[in-house]
Amino acid sequence: MKKILATATLIAALAAPAYAQVTGVDAAAPFDAETGIRVPAGFKSTVFADEVGRARHMAVSKSGWVYVALRRAVDGFGAVALKDTDGDGKADVRELFAEGVTGTGMGIDGGKLYYGTNTSILRWDLPAEGAPAGEAEVVVSGMEDRSQHSDKPFTFDGSGHIYVNVGAPSNACMEKMRTKGSPGMDPCPILEDFGGVWRFDLSKTGQNQADGVRYATGIRNAMALDWNMAAGSLYLAQHGRDQLQSFFPDLYDAEASAELPAEEFHRVTEGANMGWPYGYVDPSVEGRVLMPEYGGDGKQTTDRGQMPLIAFPGHWAPNDLIFVKGDGLPMGYKNGALIAFHGSWNRAPMPQAGYRVVFVPMDEAGNVAGDWVTFADGFPGIEVVKSPRDAKHRPTGLAEGPDGAIYISSLMSGGRIYRVTYEGK
Repeated sequence: MKKILATATLIAALAAPAYAQVTGVDAAAPFDAETGIRVPAGFKSTVFADEVGRARHMAVSKSGWVYVALRRAVDGFGAVALKDTDGDGKADVRELFAEGVTGTGMGIDGGKLYYGTNTSILRWDLPAEGAPAGEAEVVVSGMEDRSQHSDKPFTFDGSGHIYVNVGAPSNACMEKMRTKGSPGMDPCPILEDFGGVWRFDLSKTGQNQADGVRYATGIRNAMALDWNMAAGSLYLAQHGRDQLQSFFPDLYDAEASAELPAEEFHRVTEGANMGWPYGYVDPSVEGRVLMPEYGGDGKQTTDRGQMPLIAFPGHWAPNDLIFVKGDGLPMGYKNGALIAFHGSWNRAPMPQAGYRVVFVPMDEAGNVAGDWVTFADGFPGIEVVKSPRDAKHRPTGLAEGPDGAIYISSLMSGGRIYRVTYEGK
């Protein structure tokens, strides 16, 4: 089990020839002197903007404006608009907006700029240039904020709907939250209003959660979600549960608790159930493993919940997901998925892990077409991360520009936006 988890090679499909050319970062290559990160051969990273605030998710307009949601307000504003007007790859204009709110979600659809706070989805008319002005229109409000997993990232299907993650304010739906010996509740009442993705109609305003449709359930927290336009389907990567050894030391040692459960990457259809809180994925066990809060012993399986397309190493914390839509990247990247892993906090006494952006080759039908590779790493600025507080940067958001540039946000060290472009031929 330890060897399988360490190599992290659970993949749902074999590589097709067209995708075999995609390679990740060279582990022997140096980190860039300016940015501190490393990207694959032929790519270049630059610092697009520094000291932007606690940056979360982003969206890029056709005119090249980069809109960034902020977890903490800057001068009373919860978002910033950035643009490079002289073509040097660095933002030379910045405008604050979203006064009086903070959040994570940011997206563009149908000529509107959308923003997700912990309790609402807001929108403005997308300006031709600069930050939106005036009061935001409220699309959805009143979603409950219980502090834990309360961010509201979202995506669009291009057909008039928005899909919003409503994270579960829980680790494993225990009767007494994060308490050793407390059993899991069955059925889990949290799933009535949390732990899923809700779909809302974009033609309506003033909605509340009850006006939406619970599109999928059994999702602890899907910070990373995106609609794959080529495949016509929703995809997500969810955060797995914590503290297996803390609560069940007779079943899990420190290493197993650090490596389990896997972080799951799913294709999601309406009515789908990802399986939280009843089961998790261990790459060494066939099927979903029954959670110990529900009587599992670390090997017993359950049929509640679907299996993922890919199981990534435990506690890497997927924080954003985008599918490559343009032609600015080389062959093999079109339609593939980029996933930003924020990095773990709970693998001690082992080193923390993740802190990277990975690429998953995918075909036009939305199938995984080859092994995932690391697209960017080196964000922490140190070789061994003992605590996430020691990391200089942590990837939190992703966006693709009209020219194919990939933007990566970090909320650490004052906030930074990286820009990655393909320079090879």
